[in-house]
Amino acid sequence: MGVKARKASKKAIKKASSQFPNSDSKTASADFLPLEGGPREIPETKPLQNSATVLYVGRIPHGFYEKEMEAYFQQFGAIKRLRIARNKKTGKSKHFGFIEFENPQVAEVVADCMHNYLLFEHLLQVHLIPPEHVHPKLWRGFNYKFNPVDYVQIERKRHNKVRTLEEHKKLVEKIIKRDTKRRKRIEAAGIDYECPEIVGSGQSAPKKIKFDED
Repeated sequence: MGVKARKASKKAIKKASSQFPNSDSKTASADFLPLEGGPREIPETKPLQNSATVLYVGRIPHGFYEKEMEAYFQQFGAIKRLRIARNKKTGKSKHFGFIEFENPQVAEVVADCMHNYLLFEHLLQVHLIPPEHVHPKLWRGFNYKFNPVDYVQIERKRHNKVRTLEEHKKLVEKIIKRDTKRRKRIEAAGIDYECPEIVGSGQSAPKKIKFDED
């Protein structure tokens, strides 16, 4: 590189540097002026603390009900409320429920430990519910003890009730009508079978009859 070329390159560099203002000069651009009061400190972001205390428990096995769940989950910490969803008519479990602990840290530990835990061939599904997603009517009637209806006893009373003469006749007519239809189906199927006669169909009245008083 010759002398002339070096001089030309120096002139080009000086010309280019003169086009940009120096940050130390008094004529610096307003865009690069230092902030008033010195450099600002960025506040440290603290991690959000978990405040959820309610847990959803899904795939609850048969036989693992309120007493069993309370006795089992008390090993982690104090339980405030517990509820299992049940059928309104039969009272049977719907296999999911909710638990509320007094300490949010305990609830977080339970969610981590018991999620996908194998219990009676069921993998429990345990999740934390944020406080803003907890329904206000979730704990309504949580301590209600359901008394299932004994439908067998109700049907037994209906079947064994004292009938009047007209009610007994209607009952016998229904039985004979069903028996006739059954005989026709058997004959249509080509089965050679002699159906036994209905005992008591020829009686005029049953043993238990409530006669109308004149």
